[in-house]
Amino acid sequence: MRIDAHQHFWRYTPQEYGWISEPLATLRRDFLPSDLRPLLTRHRIDACLAVQARQSLEETRWLLELAREHAWIAGVVGWIDLRAADAGDQIARFTADPRLVGLRHIAQDEPDDGFLLRDDFCRGIAHLARHDVAYDILVYARQLPAAIGLARRFPGQAFVLDHLGKPGVRRREREPWGALMRELAELPNVACKLSGLVTEADWERWKPGDLAPYLNTALEAFGVERVMFGSDWPVCTLAASYERWLAQLEGWSCMLTPAERAALFGGTAARIYRLEDCRP
Repeated sequence: MRIDAHQHFWRYTPQEYGWISEPLATLRRDFLPSDLRPLLTRHRIDACLAVQARQSLEETRWLLELAREHAWIAGVVGWIDLRAADAGDQIARFTADPRLVGLRHIAQDEPDDGFLLRDDFCRGIAHLARHDVAYDILVYARQLPAAIGLARRFPGQAFVLDHLGKPGVRRREREPWGALMRELAELPNVACKLSGLVTEADWERWKPGDLAPYLNTALEAFGVERVMFGSDWPVCTLAASYERWLAQLEGWSCMLTPAERAALFGGTAARIYRLEDCRP
């Protein structure tokens, strides 16, 4: 199976999606399964993971409903407040649905770069570790030290770094991001999504050569068994169509063996998110 391990759905309202600012105005509309399905079919993508875009239990429930309605939505990476006093109970309720395969917090927007290491947040991660569900880490490059600390603190918890930790592609910054990525990759409980790079590059003028050094670093650090394709659709459309980003990644990965490409474009995601346990 070919799996897109990272995309989003939403019904747009200004109140609920305030993060969609004026520079992102083309995203100010609904993006639903009926919009994505033709793209997946055209590019031979068999399934996808729907990832939260706002921090509400309502959205997590809605994404799970979509996954029940559409078997090709293989799983949901949702949100609950891991800092809440009843986080353990919430995790138990939501993980009773096998379609909930991961959780995420938009840590990149937290003013405290050490947010992931806060005691209240770590208590929630401790509860999550008992349920065999992955946690997606969404941070900027400057926040990677906290991600390293979190993954080291919970060696039994599966973590997935979104968007390669958002390196400064537009500014051609490779360090200290590269060193931090290698340090994070030393922890065997962490995988990495090859997604989101085009929106960290110059939206109008990026070229494949601008992205290749970052993809190469991630592959060298994590190995093909811990990297996975994600489109970040529809956010990717700010800088590239679904087709262009997929073509970029397929072209870059042409040096891999067929088995390695199968892992990158589906096998790794299926293993880490335990998609074999997810039934429509």
